[in-house]
Amino acid sequence: MDIPEEYSRKDLRVVRGLPVINAFADNWERVDQFQVYQDDLVIASYPKSGTTWMSEIIDLILNNGNLQKCQRDAVYKRVVMLEFALPGVVPPGTELLSQIPSPRLLRTHLPITHLPKSFWENKCKIVYVARNAKDVAVSSYHYSLANILPPEPGTFAQYLEDFIAGNVSFGSWYEHVNGWWLKRNELRVLYLFYEDMKEDLQREIQKLLTFLEKDIDEEVLKKIVHHASFEVMKDNPMTNYKAAVIDLMDHTVSPFMRKGISGDWKNHFTVAQNERFDEDYAEKMEGSSLSFDMEA
Repeated sequence: MDIPEEYSRKDLRVVRGLPVINAFADNWERVDQFQVYQDDLVIASYPKSGTTWMSEIIDLILNNGNLQKCQRDAVYKRVVMLEFALPGVVPPGTELLSQIPSPRLLRTHLPITHLPKSFWENKCKIVYVARNAKDVAVSSYHYSLANILPPEPGTFAQYLEDFIAGNVSFGSWYEHVNGWWLKRNELRVLYLFYEDMKEDLQREIQKLLTFLEKDIDEEVLKKIVHHASFEVMKDNPMTNYKAAVIDLMDHTVSPFMRKGISGDWKNHFTVAQNERFDEDYAEKMEGSSLSFDMEA
């Protein structure tokens, strides 16, 4: 399905101080007025931090490891993105979610400052996934090369400067991860790290099970760990976006699921870029109790 010209490779639009994909910005009131329910489960993250990975894991948990149920549709349809919109092509995420019976599983890239009011009123459970900034920058760059909704990213050097300045979709990585971290106890948030999931996925799934108050047997747990591995998900048309009806990605430029590793930034950053990034990182993260493993 073709994407309307007015939304292809257009500049980001700023909504209440937040830069977002041009197509998402229309009628933002639908986002502000969205009603989340107490029994909803939300996956939140900065883009390219493991959202699809976590979506598949939680859907597997909720379906007790039943692989057939998790093949019922593409992951982006099973776990709808709240703020997604592509006018004239598909209904916005808010409309799709309004048609799903409770309890719902949904996802968002919104910083905590832009959450709808209902999140604070109803306090549903939220799983937040954070990933180290350098790998996010690299992953986001490749994603922007292949996806036709963001603006053209230019060279990696140009994109890195935009990333450092927060002039990318959903704004500053620093404000995003720190904002959710600082407010996590005011909402019902389980804050997880991508690098921890790569290190020991079974351990992190156990944390999820405790948070979700759900018991599964050892055999089901092992099945989930296997099915949620990068290698399996990359070959799964329900998670790799290759079966998408709307062709947003040119997988020949960069596949949606590219490497799924920690530390790939070392293959992209020059020495000068790394020094520049580290200096800026130290300044912006000063005083934060958050710590990320960038050397994995």
